[in-house]
Amino acid sequence: MKKKTWKTSEDVLRLFQTVGRASLLYDIQDSHSGNMAIRHRDEAGNDWIVITSTGSQKGDLEPSHICFLSPSETDFGYYKASSETDIHARILSLEGVAASIHAHTKEITLVTLDDADKPNRPAPFLPVDPLGHYHLGGVVPVDWIAVPSGSPEMARVIPERLAEHPATIIQGHGTFAKGRTLKEAFFHVCIANNAGYVVRLLKQLRVDVEGLRQRIPASPHTAFSYPPPDYTIDDDEVCDFPEETEILREFEKAGARIFESRLSPFHSGSMSVRGVESMLYAPKASMPREIGGPLREVPLEVEDGDPTELRFHKQIYATSDFQTVMHCYVPEAEAQAHFIYPGDSGPLDRIVPIDAEGSFIHLVIPVVPAQTSAAELVRLLHDYKVVVVRGGGVWAVGAQSLSEALHHPSSLRESCLYRIGAFEQGLDLRRMEPEKAKRW
Repeated sequence: MKKKTWKTSEDVLRLFQTVGRASLLYDIQDSHSGNMAIRHRDEAGNDWIVITSTGSQKGDLEPSHICFLSPSETDFGYYKASSETDIHARILSLEGVAASIHAHTKEITLVTLDDADKPNRPAPFLPVDPLGHYHLGGVVPVDWIAVPSGSPEMARVIPERLAEHPATIIQGHGTFAKGRTLKEAFFHVCIANNAGYVVRLLKQLRVDVEGLRQRIPASPHTAFSYPPPDYTIDDDEVCDFPEETEILREFEKAGARIFESRLSPFHSGSMSVRGVESMLYAPKASMPREIGGPLREVPLEVEDGDPTELRFHKQIYATSDFQTVMHCYVPEAEAQAHFIYPGDSGPLDRIVPIDAEGSFIHLVIPVVPAQTSAAELVRLLHDYKVVVVRGGGVWAVGAQSLSEALHHPSSLRESCLYRIGAFEQGLDLRRMEPEKAKRW
């Protein structure tokens, strides 16, 4: 095979640039950290490993930062490729894997640190949120490695872990993830980091995380509303209503804001707009501006075979006058949903904002158990416009626009952050809650 050093196709370059910028926006890389790789077949039928170069800025990749390597050669240094190229090459040799990412995922890295004598075998990370539990298979391996950057031990351990799991952690160094596409690999690192963030927030709120970790595997169907949809890889360019330019723009703006404001990890959640006999539906609501996601037009009536996520949207519309529905997995709200006030025996059943804007918009926000019915959810949405489902995300509605629905999870996230921060400082949340909220 002929060497191809610094040339790249526009499609490959754009893919790496958009995912690189999204990883920087999501704060799972610093300016120069991490690397991305894919298997690629060019127009001539030649197979390549394509990988980012050593020290390249993932948020500002240029054509010279994308290296094409022969899968059958090992002279990776010639290409100025990542020092972890041999690791990625072995990941890409796994069956069904065509992409890999290494990211400095701060949140899950923080919660998998320990101060044990080395060498040791760290405990695996067990997610307690629905996205982490289902998309990561309920467990993420964690390994301590003496030389945690490009070492032969990493090249052996990481592919072994990824042969069995979507993502794996090198203690103190971040996450490696696999995917059928680069976007799916990015999805896995975002889900892993979000799972770590939820655990860190729960620990800040003194929630019994280990108790959750024991209960969830025994009964995930009661801990979570339902399994989130499987990640799809072949529909991101689909748009069933390209002529509706104004509503397309609304979907694009809302999806970008969900991602950038971290209201839901990459390509998670959903949102919809009601029509006369159909609804416009985004099944991957958290969409960076340059990446997007599928936009479907589906019948308004519930049909056999509808995924549970889509069915909830339809059931909400069937018994209400709402024009828009949004479902996000807000990590701060998930943590708050498990919070127990000092002296109480069970988690709260409503979140009371202590910040001025939150109190103005939502005097209280109800928190309901995972298995709450669609009928009860609609009843609460009529009264509150936003509901937190413990183990099931945040549902919000609008009477007119996606922007109106978006305001609710966005405001809720800030209110939860203020509550978590106040509790960390040792403040009494009950004393800070508005008096009128107690009568609501």
